[in-house]
Amino acid sequence: MEQSILSTVVLPLSLAVIMLGMGLGLEWADFRRVTLYPKAVFTGLFSQLVLLPVTALLVVFGLGMDPVLGLGLMVLAFCPGGATSNLITHLSKGDTALSITLTALSSTVTVFTLPYLINWVSNMLLGEGQFVALPVGKTMVQILLITILPVAIGMVLRKYSPGFAQKADKPVRIASVVFIVLVILGIAIKEKDNIPTFFAQAGLAGLLLNVGSMAAGWIMSTAMNLVKPQRTTVIIETGIQNGTLAIAITAGLMGNETMAIPAAIYSLIMFFTAGLLVPVFTKYMRAS
Repeated sequence: MEQSILSTVVLPLSLAVIMLGMGLGLEWADFRRVTLYPKAVFTGLFSQLVLLPVTALLVVFGLGMDPVLGLGLMVLAFCPGGATSNLITHLSKGDTALSITLTALSSTVTVFTLPYLINWVSNMLLGEGQFVALPVGKTMVQILLITILPVAIGMVLRKYSPGFAQKADKPVRIASVVFIVLVILGIAIKEKDNIPTFFAQAGLAGLLLNVGSMAAGWIMSTAMNLVKPQRTTVIIETGIQNGTLAIAITAGLMGNETMAIPAAIYSLIMFFTAGLLVPVFTKYMRAS
C-alpha cells in the first residue's frame, strides 16, 4: 500500500508530541522508583509485556482473524502503555506514581523488543513468503527518535525550565488529542469503504483483548497481593495501550494502513471501557 502524508508526516509528528507531553510529566525519580516497590513494578510489567500479548494471541487465533488485522492487533499488544493511562489511574484513585513508573519503563523496554516480536509474529501469521520483515537496527532507531527522544526532551525541560514545562503541559496535551483524532479520522476516511468489514472483524477482537487483558491484570495483581491502589494501576496499565505508536508502526514503518485499523478501533474501545471503570474504581478505593 502506498504510504501517504498521514503515515509519513502526521503520524510521527503526533506521536512525538504525545511523547513530549509524557516527558513533561516525568522525573528521573520515576525510573528509580522500581527499588521502592519492586513487587508492584514486576507485576505491572509482567501483566503488560507478557500477559497482554498472550491474551492477544489467543484472541487472534480464537476468532480466526484475518492475518493482516491479526498482526495489527499483535503490534498493538507489543506496544507500551500510553500516557493516557496515567490520567485514568489518577482519576480512578489508583497509584499514579506506579502508573508513571510502569509507563516509563515499558516505553523504554519496548524500543528494543518491538522489532524482534513483530518479525516473529509476522512470520507466524503471514508466512515466510508474505511477511514484511522490519530491519531491527533501523526500526529501533526510528522508534527511539519518535518516542524516547521526545520524552527525554520533555524531562529536561521539566528539570531545567519547570515554569515553561508547566505552561506547555496543557497545550501539548490538547495538541496530542487533536493529532490522534486527525490520524484516526484520516485512516477512517481513506478506508471508509472497508470500515464496516474491518469493524466487524476487529471490533470484537479489540473488545475481547481490552476486557481480557484487564482481567489478566486483575488476576495477576490479586495473586501478588498488591494493595488496592496498586491493583487498580496494574489493571489500567495492562488495558490502556499506546495506540498512536501501534498506528505509527503499522501504517508508517510497515506501510500498511489496513493493519492500523485494530489499533484505531482499540483506541476508541479503551476510552469507552475506561470511562465505565473510572467510577467503579473510585468507589472501590473509597470502600478501602
